[in-house]
Amino acid sequence: MAVLNKIRQRSIFLIIIIALALFSFVLADVIQNGGFTSQKSLNTIATINNTDISREDFAKKVDDALRNLGPNATNAQAMNMVWNNELRKALLTKQFEELGLVVGADQLRNALAQNLAGNQAFLNEAGVFDNNKLQEYIADVKANNPPLYAQFIEFEKSVTQNALEQTYYNLVKAGIGATNAEGELEYRIENDKVDLEFVQIPYSSIPDSEITITESDITEYIKKNTKQFKTEASVDIQYVLFAENPSSKDDEAVREEIASLLSQKIEYNNITKQNDTLPGFKDTNDDIAFVSQNSEGKYQDRWWFKKDLPATIADTVFGMNKGEIYGPYKLDNSYNLLKVIDVRQLADSVQAKHVLITWEGLPSASETTARTKEQAKTLADSLLNVLQKDNKKFESIVTQFSDDQSAKENKGDLGYLTPGATIEAFNNYLFDNKKGDKGVIETDFGYHIVFIEDQKNVQRAIKVANITKAIVPSEETVNKIFVDATKFESSAASLDFLKVAKESEYDVRPVNKIGELEENIPGIGNNRSIVTWAFGKESKVGEVKRFNINNGYAIVQLTNKKEKGLLSAAEASISVTPILRNEKKAKKISESIKGSSLEEIAQEKNVQVKKANAITMKAPTLADAGTEPKVVGTAFGLKEGVTSKLIEGKNGVYKIKVLTRSDAPKTDNYTLYFNQINTKRAAQVNANVYNALKDKATIKDRRANFY
Repeated sequence: MAVLNKIRQRSIFLIIIIALALFSFVLADVIQNGGFTSQKSLNTIATINNTDISREDFAKKVDDALRNLGPNATNAQAMNMVWNNELRKALLTKQFEELGLVVGADQLRNALAQNLAGNQAFLNEAGVFDNNKLQEYIADVKANNPPLYAQFIEFEKSVTQNALEQTYYNLVKAGIGATNAEGELEYRIENDKVDLEFVQIPYSSIPDSEITITESDITEYIKKNTKQFKTEASVDIQYVLFAENPSSKDDEAVREEIASLLSQKIEYNNITKQNDTLPGFKDTNDDIAFVSQNSEGKYQDRWWFKKDLPATIADTVFGMNKGEIYGPYKLDNSYNLLKVIDVRQLADSVQAKHVLITWEGLPSASETTARTKEQAKTLADSLLNVLQKDNKKFESIVTQFSDDQSAKENKGDLGYLTPGATIEAFNNYLFDNKKGDKGVIETDFGYHIVFIEDQKNVQRAIKVANITKAIVPSEETVNKIFVDATKFESSAASLDFLKVAKESEYDVRPVNKIGELEENIPGIGNNRSIVTWAFGKESKVGEVKRFNINNGYAIVQLTNKKEKGLLSAAEASISVTPILRNEKKAKKISESIKGSSLEEIAQEKNVQVKKANAITMKAPTLADAGTEPKVVGTAFGLKEGVTSKLIEGKNGVYKIKVLTRSDAPKTDNYTLYFNQINTKRAAQVNANVYNALKDKATIKDRRANFY
């Protein structure tokens, strides 16, 4: 009892201790998971210069972009497109606001006119944009089609934004025009010339093995040139692919299955309680029905020329007679049986003219068409009778009677048509009749008075019935692939990934420098789940994970994670080492030279004194030495007869002597040259200004948390 009384007396202290323990447990979990999650971080996908971009609005725009991009677009492509638009809008809108830029009514009207100039709905009879038609359209969709009106408002916002951007960039361009002095400088860069003689001691004269570049050398160079070596966060992975491909056993099973269709088979009929003899492909009387029942592909009711068939079978098949069968044969990833079911001589193209006669109610009829179907047929037959007597009246009949909207331009001439290029009834008439024939046919468009003007390249054509069966992995094969993938995943996770793969003779594919928002993995395709896993805070270097991919599995190991910052010495080595090596070679060469004149140095280093004539700053190339802007620039800074100091160039150490200088004569007008400068600057303004704004901006990009 005494113990219980003491506990009761100190209960407040126990409650505090328990509460602190619970809080520390929660706090540890929060720290482990990256801190508290604010509502803002959940609802904001990015912050650009203190302007938040709503996650919900962004997601809606991504969905819209996906629809507009079409079925082949990926979510990441749509997301990146929307991001670029939102980033651009945020950066430039701030500039517009600071400058007080707005789009006036007249400017917007002109911008809309330019964007809609190709839309027939907004053009008048003269083919010119009509603002009244646009206003009528806006009023109509606003009243009757709210979704379409909302689309137009978004379109108008886009046009307004583009107009503001154009105004902004034009203001910048107006402030960077070249001066006459700059034009003169450009003139001199192109036309001033210098003749010189030089000696070159190439860097290649010192073997690379004599020069040592240390990791600290590279690190120091990176520190001095940080802008060149900035890098975004990235990961490296390696993976083994387990593709669900059919085995040789699966291949043979499909071949045997399709081969069994050739001959009759006997099957027990549960209804009649008797054996039925089922015809095979060789002896069936209904080839089309047989294909429908036994093939994974549909029967194609068309005529085939030799050029239309796969090259591997064309010669053999075109030598076969009606009723003969070819196969089983393998084509791509399927086995096939092909039967020739008809043979004929057929033109490969037919030139035809037509007159279209419609009747009221047809989609192809105009609003003013009032004739009935019977009246249309009577008219068509009557016109055919006229044409049977006199072909020359065809053009006038087309002009007067044809309801084909294109008849005004083509006079009813359809040009040359290939088999299958038109609807069935029209196609059958063209290729079942001969040159010069005329007739009336009915289609969904109306009655056509058809005249066959010409037929080209009449040749052998065949109809075929083709049975196809895809070669796919069996359930046994799929299960084995899964087991193999799982075994490798388990072994690679606990042992050396490369060693385990080598022992099993699996190919390991490394992929380096994957960005946080990338989706394409070479050899795998688009797979955001792999990228998201690799960048996850809980994923550690060396971890292995299995991913389901199209047609199989990928066993992936995370081999490196790099934070945003500077390249490491190892990563930068490939580009920095040659630079530092040449710097050390230049120093070594310079220190070794004892002579002062070109001739002395040439004799000392066993090289020749060479000449270079008519060199300009625009093309700073020395014969047999390469492009050397520093050397040529030095030459233009010397007077005639003066010898330079040693110059460390791109390809070696040089000493030069200026022989003659030919300065181009002054002119009164440098317009051509400062126009060249203006054109070059104007072409670069948009990109350079935008990139400068982006570099200066404070951007917190959280897209990787959601996509």
